[in-house]
Amino acid sequence: MKPSLEDTLSLMRDLRARCDWDAAQTHESLRPYLIEEAYEVDDAIRGGDDAKLREELGDLLLQILFHSVLAEERGAFDMHDVADTFIAKMKARHPHLYGGGVKQPWEQMKASRRASIVDGLPADLPALHRAFRLQDRAAGVGFDWPSVEGPLEKVDEEIGEVRAELASPRDDAPSRERLEAELGDLLFAVVNLCRKADVHPALALDSANVKFARRFEAVERLAAERGLVVGKASLGELDAIWDEVKRDEL
Repeated sequence: MKPSLEDTLSLMRDLRARCDWDAAQTHESLRPYLIEEAYEVDDAIRGGDDAKLREELGDLLLQILFHSVLAEERGAFDMHDVADTFIAKMKARHPHLYGGGVKQPWEQMKASRRASIVDGLPADLPALHRAFRLQDRAAGVGFDWPSVEGPLEKVDEEIGEVRAELASPRDDAPSRERLEAELGDLLFAVVNLCRKADVHPALALDSANVKFARRFEAVERLAAERGLVVGKASLGELDAIWDEVKRDEL
């Protein structure tokens, strides 16, 4: 017989009772581990490794069990309450599937329950994802372009403003702050373009990072084979190898 959720809870309670390290943990002390485990799950997904994904999901489940048992010990709630909340929320999010309601866009449904688009959005979300979620929530209340052309034009506009700021003297703090603000506006506009094009900017940037690292490692390898030292080679020499690497990928 395969283990059940109750088996995992029993194990977690036993660890709290008999393991010194587990017994010493609190919600606060576990915070870094929760974030770390989520990133490790993400790495396993990126790598396409099912065995690793299975293992890392187990580690993430440990964090959920841990927090649930800690709350149970405090008399706040238990894992069954978490499950009840989950079921109620999922059914409320799908009224057309449970209850004979009408299908609605998720952000529009959520907007009716929020006083502001920032309500419930963690301040410590990675900036790229936070920008995406803010824009997604704004779109849920009707603040959105009808097509991808609007954000595309906005990106062009922001590039022009960055160019203008770069052409200005930047020898004091206010000028540097203006440039930072304009570059921030440009990044925000690009995130919105991604959103409107149905591409998550974090995934797009992650793919670009992987591609750049792969190509530059190839540049370093070819440079070494040709007797070039990357740190001392000219930009022209490196750029020529970069173009060669790109052609070889086609």
